[in-house]
Amino acid sequence: METSNVKLIPPREHDLGDGFVVRRMVPSMQARTIGPFVFFDHIGPVEMAPGRGVDVRPHPHIGLSTMTYLLEGVFTHRDSTGVVQDIRPGEVNWMTAGRGVAHSERTPAIERAQGHRMHGAQFWVGLPQADAEVAPSFSHHDVDDLPEWMTDDGGVRLRLVAGEAFGHRSPVPVYSRLFCLDVRLDDGAAFELPPEHAERAIQVMEGTLEVDGLEIPMHRLAVVASGATVRIVASGTARAIVFGGDPLDGERFVWWNFVAASRERIAQAKDDWANGRFDAVPGETEFIPLPER
Repeated sequence: METSNVKLIPPREHDLGDGFVVRRMVPSMQARTIGPFVFFDHIGPVEMAPGRGVDVRPHPHIGLSTMTYLLEGVFTHRDSTGVVQDIRPGEVNWMTAGRGVAHSERTPAIERAQGHRMHGAQFWVGLPQADAEVAPSFSHHDVDDLPEWMTDDGGVRLRLVAGEAFGHRSPVPVYSRLFCLDVRLDDGAAFELPPEHAERAIQVMEGTLEVDGLEIPMHRLAVVASGATVRIVASGTARAIVFGGDPLDGERFVWWNFVAASRERIAQAKDDWANGRFDAVPGETEFIPLPER
């Protein structure tokens, strides 16, 4: 389904264990990247019964920044730089892997015992080649730190999660020109997305939107044509993540959790993880082994 300005991408479901389902939107056959974003998962929504939780064991990354943004729920992030940080709805965890980092994500003990609902998004942003080998780092941003505003008619509230858009700038330390917006719309509310960035996409997180007259249901990604201004209208209350930016400076290879401008760098990262040369995550004894394929 598409119009001259909008291409619709269906999700691919992945069960990460214990019924924790994510929907992989990028990369896809229709869109390998959106600006510098090389990966985007729509998490849930999923009800976690008492005693159940998310346990993403320590695993490595190179050549990218990761961003976690939740609408509901909580994760505890731990990484090999020594950071331990809970992330809750509206906050941002931004981790830059650079030359190499390992991290885990788990449900905290209280939420695991009580049961809770998880819903959100996770992104990988490829680093420019000049920054691909920077030292790993982590930053956390509370919801009150992020720019937030209403449209003139009051029907649309926008929060700038990362990057720059509509004359606002987020404090999240990005390495390239990009944007990520959390947009909440009242029933029938509308706004226009201008061609401020070269590549843009709209993920419907809740409800249904019309983009340039094309109906976009929940769990679908609408990729917007470069240079086009599109009108976004809510059918009922709705929520969307809108993101994009400038394309990366050259081809990127993606294998497992590694992103690099050459296959040789990917091969080196594989060998480093297989032979224990990544720094360990303090407090963790488990790890995800290198995939066989």
